[in-house]
Amino acid sequence: MLPRIVITPGEPAGIGSDLCVQIAQQTFPCEIVVVSDPELLNARAQRLGLAVRVEIFDPQQTATAVAGTIKVIPVKLRAPVSCGKLDSANAEYVLDTLRTAVTGCMDGSFAALVTGPVHKSIINDAGIAFSGHTEFLAELTRAPHAVMMLAAPGLRVALVTTHLPLHAVSAAVTAPHLESTLRVLHHDLITRFGIKTPRILVCGLNPHAGEGGHLGREEIEVIEPVLDKLRGDGMQLRGPLPADTLFLPSNLKQADAVLAMY
Repeated sequence: MLPRIVITPGEPAGIGSDLCVQIAQQTFPCEIVVVSDPELLNARAQRLGLAVRVEIFDPQQTATAVAGTIKVIPVKLRAPVSCGKLDSANAEYVLDTLRTAVTGCMDGSFAALVTGPVHKSIINDAGIAFSGHTEFLAELTRAPHAVMMLAAPGLRVALVTTHLPLHAVSAAVTAPHLESTLRVLHHDLITRFGIKTPRILVCGLNPHAGEGGHLGREEIEVIEPVLDKLRGDGMQLRGPLPADTLFLPSNLKQADAVLAMY
């Protein structure tokens, strides 16, 4: 049976809908379901000159993968869309697509969620407090502590803080928050990535990891004590290391993930 993956195209005036239409031209080893306004997808297909058949998703049917077909869970736009022209009237539409997709993931209808790009400021302009996908998905799933990880072949970087102005980062790097982040990262490297004994490199916060306290004391007063405590629990942690030299290939070869402060 094919797994089902759900996509939220994101900002309707952006590129997400175009990408969904282009993806539909191919066949993948999964069924792709898009949460969107069907009329928006048809309009983008017409602009791109691509033939596409939009079908309403039926969870009772067997999953299929057919090039040229998009399975859609309909969510109606709040206002007409012009490519490249943002409209805060569609902010709730964007969030509704995410709510719908997350509900499907939580009830087991979908194996994974892929999110298209949203425009945070236009959502905030609509009077909705929104700092990013990470925080919104954590809220919807009631996750006690969400950790963002950016991953590419040969490189995984998790973050202690997300979507904060730089002046607020230092205060957010507290010992309890850092410890919780490292425990989540360590646990998921084992359970989700199959790494038996994860090796984690930890960045400092300040230039040159504080230069022995002369460029900031967060490394000495917050980061080092947390790392010492978790090493006592058996975690393989190196740091705090200067972020300006940590990412050398010789260092990354000895690590399964990097934890950065921001």
